[in-house]
Formats: sequence, C-alpha cells, structure tokens
Amino acid sequence: MNICRNAIDLIGRIIIAAFFVPSGIAKISGYAGTAIAMEAKGIPGWLLPLVILTEIGCGLSVLLGWRTHIGAFLLGGYTFLAVLFFHFNAASGLNQTTVFMAEAAVGAGLWILAAHGAGAWSLDALRRRRTGTPGPAPLQPGAQPE
Repeated sequence: MNICRNAIDLIGRIIIAAFFVPSGIAKISGYAGTAIAMEAKGIPGWLLPLVILTEIGCGLSVLLGWRTHIGAFLLGGYTFLAVLFFHFNAASGLNQTTVFMAEAAVGAGLWILAAHGAGAWSLDALRRRRTGTPGPAPLQPGAQPE
C-alpha cells in the first residue's frame, strides 16, 4: 500500500507542477502581453517577475518535494489571489463559476499538500532520512512552523 500512496503523491506533484511551471515559462516569453493583461485587471505590471518566480520556483519545489510545505503554501495563496482577480465575476454565468471553483480547488489542494507534505518519494523525505530528523508534526494551536 505504501508504494501506491507514494506513487499517487508523486503523480499529484507532477500534475501540479505541469500546471504551474509551463505557465510561468510562458509568461516570460509573453512578458509584455501578460503585463498588459495584469494591468487591465488592476494589478501592477511590476509584480510580474514575482508571479513568474512563484509559478516556476514554487512549482519546481512541489515537483521535487523540496521545502514542499513552503512552496505549496505560497503557490496555494497565489492561486487564490489569481482566482479572485481573474476568475471572480458573479454575473458572468456558469462557465466562469466552474473555472472559479476549479481554480479554487487547486489552491485548496495545494494547501492540503502544504499541511501534509510531499510524501516519501521527495527531496524533503530524503533529507529527513539522511539527517535522521523526523517528519514535520501537524501544527498545534500556538506552535511555530518548521
């Protein structure tokens, strides 16, 4: 059963990264157009490098399972912000509502990943095995994250 769980964790991380990393790369090649689209939604174009860094950097963090808690948490927050700025329009009908809910579900999944970690087939797990440190404990009220 562990092999199945580990494989599912890895496949999920690959799919998440396949969503974000190419998007970040596309924003580099279409930099001017992306900046214009952001500014049309009221988001300053100077934030675009941060957007690119988040999509590529945090996407690779999730893919490799390296500092996954941080990468997934940041990427989840980024996703919710993108949903609010680009997909939230109560008057636009079912199609936009479906996109809104799908994107929100991706953000929620990222936060679940942030809470539970990348799994056994990850650089985080490899680091724990090599150093002999235990995995991250669930956060308790008032506890400090790792």
